[in-house]
Amino acid sequence: MAKRKSARKNGSASASASASSSKRRKESNSKATINVCEIEDQEIGVDEREVSVSAAIEEASADDIVESPTSSGKKNSRKLKKEDLACRFIGDPVPIEEAKQRWPHRYVEKKKGRRSSNPKSSEDEDELIPAKRHYLKAEVDGTTIYELCDDAHVKSEDGKPPYICKIVEIFEGVDGLPYFRAQWYYRSNDTVIKESISLRENKRIFLSEIKDDNPLDCLVERIKIVRVPPSFDIAAKEAALPDCDYYYDMVYLLPYTTFMVPPLDTIPAQSESQSTISSEVDAEGVSGDTKSDCDEVSRVKESQRSEMTLLDLYCGCGAMSTGLCLGANLAQTNLVTFAILAIVLAMSCAVVALAVSDLAFFGQRWAVDLNKYACESLALNHPETKVRNESVEDFVQLLKEWQKLCASYSLIKSDNTHELIDAMVAEDEDSNNDDEPDQDEDGSDSEVFEVERILGTCYGDPKECDKRGLYFKVRWKGYGPSEDSWEPIDGLGNCRERIGEFVKKGYKAKILPLPGDVDVVCGGPPCQGISGFNRFRNKEEPLADEKNKQLVVFMDVVAYLQPKYVLMENVVDLVKFSRGFLGRYALGRLVDMNYQARMGMMAAGAYGLPQFRMRVFIWGAQPSEKLPQYPLPTHDLVLRGVIPTEFEINTVAYNEGHTVELENKLFLGDAISDLPEVGNYDGQDEMSYKHSPKTEFQRFIRLSKDAMLGTTAGPKLISALYDHRPLELNQDDYQRVCRIPKKKGANFRDLPGVHVRPDNKVEWDPDVKRVLLPSGKPLVPDYAMTFVGGTSSKPFGRLWWDETVPTVVTRAEPHNQVLLHPMQDRVLTIRENARLQGFPDFYQLKGPVKERYIQVGNAVAVPVARALGYSLAMATQGAWNEEPLFTLPPKFPNIHDMASSPSVEDNS
Repeated sequence: MAKRKSARKNGSASASASASSSKRRKESNSKATINVCEIEDQEIGVDEREVSVSAAIEEASADDIVESPTSSGKKNSRKLKKEDLACRFIGDPVPIEEAKQRWPHRYVEKKKGRRSSNPKSSEDEDELIPAKRHYLKAEVDGTTIYELCDDAHVKSEDGKPPYICKIVEIFEGVDGLPYFRAQWYYRSNDTVIKESISLRENKRIFLSEIKDDNPLDCLVERIKIVRVPPSFDIAAKEAALPDCDYYYDMVYLLPYTTFMVPPLDTIPAQSESQSTISSEVDAEGVSGDTKSDCDEVSRVKESQRSEMTLLDLYCGCGAMSTGLCLGANLAQTNLVTFAILAIVLAMSCAVVALAVSDLAFFGQRWAVDLNKYACESLALNHPETKVRNESVEDFVQLLKEWQKLCASYSLIKSDNTHELIDAMVAEDEDSNNDDEPDQDEDGSDSEVFEVERILGTCYGDPKECDKRGLYFKVRWKGYGPSEDSWEPIDGLGNCRERIGEFVKKGYKAKILPLPGDVDVVCGGPPCQGISGFNRFRNKEEPLADEKNKQLVVFMDVVAYLQPKYVLMENVVDLVKFSRGFLGRYALGRLVDMNYQARMGMMAAGAYGLPQFRMRVFIWGAQPSEKLPQYPLPTHDLVLRGVIPTEFEINTVAYNEGHTVELENKLFLGDAISDLPEVGNYDGQDEMSYKHSPKTEFQRFIRLSKDAMLGTTAGPKLISALYDHRPLELNQDDYQRVCRIPKKKGANFRDLPGVHVRPDNKVEWDPDVKRVLLPSGKPLVPDYAMTFVGGTSSKPFGRLWWDETVPTVVTRAEPHNQVLLHPMQDRVLTIRENARLQGFPDFYQLKGPVKERYIQVGNAVAVPVARALGYSLAMATQGAWNEEPLFTLPPKFPNIHDMASSPSVEDNS
């Protein structure tokens, strides 16, 4: 049985992997180049003289035993004895000087008392077997001859399918035993995907860069593996496959659990015998070498586009798409954004506004979220946006109906037309021959309503009549907007012409995307079913929980629209809960749709914010596109929280001990110290600044929209301050807050009557009478004393200027969170929270105060989205390599350049 160094540790596959490549941070940042065997033509035609293995090991003692190491560095229980070996080398060995040149790591002469510094040996120094000589062919079990670069099945554990590998070395060890070096392929369930999803293509495997040494007699049989270009048309791809055992179209790399199309320079060279050696064909059965160069050139040219369309699902108030656009703007790529938000009340489906963009950078948008106030906030800040109020499930159904409507009116080529629209032709003809007025059953004349025009469309049940389907919003002739109503399509049988007018205008204005219209889909599908606050989480079947359904819906939208790029964001519980099932599922869905994919975890504080806020980001890219990288941190930060060990290598970070000079970590005072003083009962939505910016962060965050986009030479700082108001605490809580000392670390434990035991638990001080508020309620509430078993110091906790926050939350109540302002008797305001999330001060929010806190707390940190937007733009422009990480430009996002001069609008 071959040794299998498990690559499943750290979120990798169970195929054989070097211990260092699965856990060392340096491997995460190494170039993702697949080392493949290179065979010179003159090496193939060697004399096939038989070289007996037994003769080669005569020098070894009959009792010598060789043990095969495992992934843990311990010895395998399987012991190899020379009498057990039924294999032999064939032909002359490779000349020793040539062998040393091709495989120098096998012939390193170790100096006494000194370790080898050979870089190639470093990753396998614990188990690399020194070689006596190399060969090009070998025979196993007296029946099968294997050549260098053959693909083969390898013995595995009992009851398990055989491993799959490429033979990249055949050699005799200094111990006299025969070995081969395997470069491993993965089945999907060997990768991070595991059993989260069964891929539709059962012959599909993934090449890896993982290699290790195994006894030669572990080889089972030669097999044929072909490389094909990935294609969305899975049926066509499989139909065009030649006879083979497996095929691969992507490599699987452990750093950031990456699935990607192999670079052109990693195509394995082939020997003259092609019967069982990997070959390349495209989806049409054409040799991959024939078209690759031309295809690559055309891909790069196509990807270097200056404008792209973006669809933001579950976008809240628009932080993610706004950040992406800001970052793309820095790379001079214009993202024309369509945001999709979902709303709880299906009846509130809004009219699709055909507004012309008033800001060319942002272009037009679509929008939809679970919170209607979030829709209002996005529309306020981006008036060019087409805001939709509907669930994403209904939205994807609407897209399918819209495609049928466009086909029925011959706007697109498709046989999938809308049967109800098609049936209206006959109804129109019948109605033209009907000259008699309609009458009720009692013979009296009935009022006839005539459709003046169609205003909008939605899918769902906007009339709340338990009848779901396609609806149109109708303006009735002779009636005003107050009489507009939603009508089902089957109730508009004689309105084919009016519907056609709406569809044609909507198609021209792109009010809804058709497959192929969207370049980028981004979003953070809510998964409340995995939240640590949910005590009834379904750990065994996470996708059976209705609260996790939106992850499936998100991927369904991707499957339907087939965008060029996908960016999904979620909480770290995505890879913590149920052994990371939902994170694995998300990657599996993308790979099953033939997207390239990778997963990273980014902390907001590492990009210039005074909060930690770790989040998971999954990139997806069509095979013809470059898979975007993750931007390395720009700032030092205060570490908080726990990262799952299995996915630790997915953290976007520099190596330990790096010498990169990062910007200083930011603290609370850096973000909010310039803001005016407000009290608990202040309720102004707009006010003036009273102080000049005190830090670089404050100067940048106060830039005007045009200045931040670099589109103006006028005043740079805005004059009006929005949303700087706190949640108004009730009288009891306000009196409690006023009693909390204004010092670092202050909280309810500083109130009279609370005693802290040596074990850090609180108890009532028996010598102090319990203090009551004027309302008669206790100054120290019972829930504060019992929270987390009496060990928590969070209730009524006061923040301090030189601290950071773990994460901005959606609730502003101070009962179980540290939310109090350092020097003022109130919780942090909406604007202060927005600054901790990196929202520009010009970004206004709508809705009740509590709803605005929710919008900010649910948002993606804007600086993180901006850095990812820059990465996306660089990938589309071809400024890319295979590494998963890249370094942002110095001083990103150029704070000094943008905010170096004072503003005439500054109210200092």
